[in-house]
Amino acid sequence: MTTVLEAELLVHLDQQIHSARQLLKLVLAQGGAIRERDTEAVLARLADIQSEMVRRNRLETERTSLLQRAGAALGMPATNVTLERLCSLITPGAAIAAKERSAELRGLLAEIAREHGINRALMRQELAFLSHLTRLIGQEAEPGYSPPRPNGAPAPSTNYRALDLQA
Repeated sequence: MTTVLEAELLVHLDQQIHSARQLLKLVLAQGGAIRERDTEAVLARLADIQSEMVRRNRLETERTSLLQRAGAALGMPATNVTLERLCSLITPGAAIAAKERSAELRGLLAEIAREHGINRALMRQELAFLSHLTRLIGQEAEPGYSPPRPNGAPAPSTNYRALDLQA
């Protein structure tokens, strides 16, 4: 059981790392597309990210299975299995490799979360700008505070003129 579990754990961690690197690459590319305002590229990267997330869901199912088998070997529920406990079931060399790979994976996932947060902020900024432009074109009032008008007077009419020519 030890050598099988050991091999499965290390292969699984390698697959997780490969997937996380791919996801990071896609998130970084999406950020570049957002900055360039390349709508088609943003949408293409979103589709690529969704595909990678499907792969990651499969890996998560495999991870759950691995934890269940380790939990059975340790005599505890899978939810209580930690990397430290799992490493008690494998050789010391494999345990060191597993801890190194786990640390690398945690770093990649933190980087993905950070870059994804940046992308979300950039998208919100772009959408706020588009919303502002749309209100200007439609002559809608900006949301927020506006001072009260005396005696219920109507809002002043604002006319925008691109050209004010006279012949």
